Amino acid sequence: MDITRIRALRGPNLWTRKPAIEAIVTLSQGERPLDSLPGFEERLRQRFPELGFLRTTRQSDTLTLAHALEFTALCLQAQAGCPVTFSRTARTVDPGVFQVVVEYSEEAVGRRALTLALQLCLSARDDTPFDLDAALAELRALDEDVRLGPSTGSIVEAAVNRGIPYRRLNTGSLVQFGWGCKQRRIQAAEMDCTSAIAEAIAQDKALTKKLLRAAGVPVPDGRPVSSADDAWAAAQEIGLPVVVKPLDGNQGKGVTVNLRSEDEIRRAYEVARTFRDDVMVERYLPGGDYRLLVVGNRLVAAARREPPNVIGDGVSSVRALVEQVNADPRRGDGHATALTRIRLDEIALRTLEKQGLTPDSVPEKGRRVVLRNNANLSTGGTATDVTGDVHPELAARAIDAARMVGLDICGVDVVCETVLRPLEEQGGGIVEVNAAPGLRMHLAPSYGKPRDVGKAIIDAMFPPGETGRIPIVAVTGTNGKTTTVRLIAHLLRCRGWTVGMTSTDGVYVDGMQIDSGDCAGPSSARRILMHPHVEAAVFETARGGLLREGLAFDQADVAVVTNIGMGDHLGLNFITTVDDLAVLKRVVVRNVARTGHAVLNAADPVVAAMAAHCPGKVIFFARDPAEPVLAAHRAQGGKVVFVQQGDLVAAEDGVEMRLPLAEVPMTGGGRIGFQVENALAALAAGWALGLDWGIIRQGLASFKTNAGNAPGRFNLMAYRGATVIADYGHNPDAMRALVAAVDNLPATRRLVVISGAGDRRDEDIRQQTRILGEAFDEVILYQDACQRGRADGEVLALLRQGLEGATRTRVIEEIRGELAAIDRALEKLGPGDLCLILIDQVELALQHLRARIAAG
Repeated sequence: MDITRIRALRGPNLWTRKPAIEAIVTLSQGERPLDSLPGFEERLRQRFPELGFLRTTRQSDTLTLAHALEFTALCLQAQAGCPVTFSRTARTVDPGVFQVVVEYSEEAVGRRALTLALQLCLSARDDTPFDLDAALAELRALDEDVRLGPSTGSIVEAAVNRGIPYRRLNTGSLVQFGWGCKQRRIQAAEMDCTSAIAEAIAQDKALTKKLLRAAGVPVPDGRPVSSADDAWAAAQEIGLPVVVKPLDGNQGKGVTVNLRSEDEIRRAYEVARTFRDDVMVERYLPGGDYRLLVVGNRLVAAARREPPNVIGDGVSSVRALVEQVNADPRRGDGHATALTRIRLDEIALRTLEKQGLTPDSVPEKGRRVVLRNNANLSTGGTATDVTGDVHPELAARAIDAARMVGLDICGVDVVCETVLRPLEEQGGGIVEVNAAPGLRMHLAPSYGKPRDVGKAIIDAMFPPGETGRIPIVAVTGTNGKTTTVRLIAHLLRCRGWTVGMTSTDGVYVDGMQIDSGDCAGPSSARRILMHPHVEAAVFETARGGLLREGLAFDQADVAVVTNIGMGDHLGLNFITTVDDLAVLKRVVVRNVARTGHAVLNAADPVVAAMAAHCPGKVIFFARDPAEPVLAAHRAQGGKVVFVQQGDLVAAEDGVEMRLPLAEVPMTGGGRIGFQVENALAALAAGWALGLDWGIIRQGLASFKTNAGNAPGRFNLMAYRGATVIADYGHNPDAMRALVAAVDNLPATRRLVVISGAGDRRDEDIRQQTRILGEAFDEVILYQDACQRGRADGEVLALLRQGLEGATRTRVIEEIRGELAAIDRALEKLGPGDLCLILIDQVELALQHLRARIAAG
């Protein structure tokens, strides 16, 4: 068994809407079926008892080692605590080659689980040892290391529940919610609107106290100190007992409380200095330690925090009792678990010493032994929810403190006897104000009711009904995608939106190109969705990107499928038939929002059949209003777009809107059939997005398919009285559409310049010139610079074969180089001639053509 390729499908994809790892697995003859490996299943279960029974997707399938790999990779993740459920193994057209797909919750964990599953399966095949416990421990550790922490995770979960899309922007806790101009960002429990000034104030405890005191908020007396001597002096000024802590610390690190002697204060100063250079001494407030969480202008949660402690049993040492408490599965290292393990560090040792104990002491039964005096969860403390008990005046003080510092999400630390009474009545005070506070104690308190603080944060970022989404249009198909994308983007710009667009020509924002080349994949789409100015997005969605990564978004408002026809790129990446291609292309239809639309070509049966897979509504388009699928949909009151009596017509439930084709220049007054279809698709997309008909009319009338606006898409030029057309058509369906279009244009003689892409099937290459040979008098074949794996002259030979027996073509020439072929064609042209140039290097060829035409 050999894995030859692994891909991470990060968005909705061919197999599932969930992110998944896809592996290409090659098996030897002896590894398929599993029956040829006697005892394999038993040995596999011996090594992995929780695996259960192997299964296949279809009952008729024979179990193979690839199926074992699939199921093992899924179950390893599940046993490691990852919430995954989907997997599949599919046979390919190549004997012994399988596609294994396994869902993941974290990409790094999914990749590693696949590698470990391979090792496990091979160990069962070869009857060699495998350490399952070590493998699961590795996956758990990796998952904890890479997944979002509980605070950020709770906010993301709340966003998902609201239907707000999100994207993790780094390996840490920086997350984007929403798309384009509607996006917001968080980092841990901190909003994008939190100012650096507010965060700096919160880190400076002395400045925080100064500001809070000015606002009338009760705070303990204290000041920064510069040495151990100064710390003792400050303690005498303030009055014992005191607290010593880093001036800008967090998570309770280096904090020592209830200090009553000079020796304790000096030692506490040195401990604090190990965390920060600047140290503060302040008056110790007796009472309980409470954390109040303020979001926006609301108190959303409160918890009483208890310091880490153990209860003696008269038998066990303090060290043993700590080990017993740390055995609680809720406790772990770091912040990924609900509680943190208690540490027997220097602060704990000193705290024990003050109680007359050491780690090896055996406290009497029932004695409460405190391991440190501060109650942070990050140092092993526990939390009890008291949200419902907070007095309104105390809550108002916490809100005042957050406002004074300027924090949108604020953890306010209060020391007082009880939260049932105002602070002033009991001599309590606010001791700290924290930016990016931890949310664990509220999400999963040790005792009491969990609070959905993630929802409170999302509700503060996004008003009710707001999802952070911008209109998204995804366009796929075999031909016409780029022109349709450009036209839809043009309509949306006429609406006044700043439009982000991706296509095989590049990435554009508000008409300005920000990247060039073939950008019809998910990485380019993600760039648009991250752009803070974009108000609407139109994405060309090519097969390659869908296979490589899936979609860049969770759902589209409009999915347009222009056509499938005979397909293109068949035979690559196991997409071998038109049906295979249709299943791939309909991914965009399957991921339409329930409130959205699929715009489908009713004249293409394969495309029309995708309607059954659309979660939203469907708009059918076709030139012929009598097209059966379109006519039936129209009769049922559905939305349809077609051509009638020289007009583009949009009809729904007996109501029609008309636009003369004469006012749509890209269609040549209706003579260029494939451009009529592109206009129909774009009109339908604009309709689906609710554009005003006046805007649609204006957009269609002002869109020009010249080389500057739609390079390589039926660009018409004049040269010495002849008509020159430059187009990027590169498959048989495109040839048919182009021939139909030029048949409507007058010409005394017709010439065509063509090459062939080497990554097409032989028959597809022959078929292109077979079609052209019926419509053109002269054909110039050229070999371009990139043969895509073909031998020298191989593509030219296939093109010439397609011209054998041509009914119209009488002159055939072969030229090496695209620009040389263009020059040769222009030399041959005279008044009244028509020349179709099928360009390969779009920008270079068009630049050359413009220069030659200008010179001529």
